[in-house]
Amino acid sequence: MLDKHGIAKRIAREIKDGMYVNLGIGIPTLVANYIPQGINVVLQSENGLLGIGPFPQEHEVDPDLINAGKQTITMLPGSSIFSSADSFAMIRGGHVQLTILGAMEVSENGDIANWKIPGKLVKGMGGAMDLVASAENIIVAMQHVSKNGASKLLKECSLPLTGLKCVKKIVTELAVLDVLPEGGFKLIERAPGITVEQIKQATEGRLVIGGEIPEMVI
Repeated sequence: MLDKHGIAKRIAREIKDGMYVNLGIGIPTLVANYIPQGINVVLQSENGLLGIGPFPQEHEVDPDLINAGKQTITMLPGSSIFSSADSFAMIRGGHVQLTILGAMEVSENGDIANWKIPGKLVKGMGGAMDLVASAENIIVAMQHVSKNGASKLLKECSLPLTGLKCVKKIVTELAVLDVLPEGGFKLIERAPGITVEQIKQATEGRLVIGGEIPEMVI
């Protein structure tokens, strides 16, 4: 079973050279630390940053440089800082090729719910709706099951939706899954030490399994 760093490492393998990538709050921000050597990408944050580097070492921390999750960050040579309005023009204009974000639920049709926590006071969905409506590709980093053991990969989402039929791939502590155009979660890889049967039991939505499922390489 993967921890959050393992999920981030596996997602980092999906990033291709030259991509413009938005990293959402939570596990996705960790992806910046695991981008493979030789891969040049431009990381964007919706609060107005382009060219984000890895998280800073203690001696590198600058409290004026933060991402959308209010975490301190580093910036690479050639980076730029601009207004939130310009940032969302970039997002809505389709210039962000890959969005990596967390979720509370994903449906077998690729619907995503990632902003409303039952019983909690929340300010709103932030930039997530713009991101899922505009990016070419959307990968979700999430827990496969909730703390009470209930599946979070569902036939239909029970929480308010952030976007419809937009998720392409999901990486959880148990597995890597593609969301099929016709609906359903196609099992691509299983986490080290995890069996296909465990993934079946943890998935409420339609799970498609074809042939031998390899163990993921981290």
